[in-house]
Amino acid sequence: MALNLNNTSDRKQAFRDVYLGDHGFLRTHFRNKHDLGGGMYRENQPNPKRVAVWAKEGIKTVLNLRAESPKGFYLLEREACEAHGLTLINFRMFSRDIHSVAKIKAAKELFEKIEYPAVMHCKSGADRTGIMGVLYRHFKLGEPIETAIRQLSFKYMHIKHGKTGMLDFFFEEYLAYNAKSPINFMDWVETIYDPVDVKSRFMAGRVGSFVTDTVLKRE
Repeated sequence: MALNLNNTSDRKQAFRDVYLGDHGFLRTHFRNKHDLGGGMYRENQPNPKRVAVWAKEGIKTVLNLRAESPKGFYLLEREACEAHGLTLINFRMFSRDIHSVAKIKAAKELFEKIEYPAVMHCKSGADRTGIMGVLYRHFKLGEPIETAIRQLSFKYMHIKHGKTGMLDFFFEEYLAYNAKSPINFMDWVETIYDPVDVKSRFMAGRVGSFVTDTVLKRE
């Protein structure tokens, strides 16, 4: 049963979800905030107070890269966005899986239609914001994948080892192909990229790490 934030006990449970169940206590003073340029920022999962700060800073759009959820972290974020007049867009990405051609095309279209300034977030601000950071820097700002891929680095707490390295592997596949047969990234995605093949080859060559898969519980 979904929590009812108008109910005192449910609201208390929602905050417990944020700070304990979703490890929000680790994000109280650490936002993993970075400026991507062009009016886009990346952070980790916000609490309601953080959403209020975004509103004061002039943020117009919030991209939630996690799925909609009946849990408190999402319900409180949605409530705070509504209260402060921010547009909340749920655009689910994955930290340990390959994305479809349709999803990559949808990301490109999303960056063109949203209102800026905007902020994108996942849970830790490391992996899903990382792949979307690469796509944003490439699609919106015109930065080559060769340099945009820096959005997936330890600077942002992204760990390449383990299943989260699947995100890096996707771009590395493009770069390897492009080095031999120069091709526009989006053309490669639409004509060459095979998600099933890329995932199977990644999984055959690597194993998930204890840190990213068990300790951090990356989604």
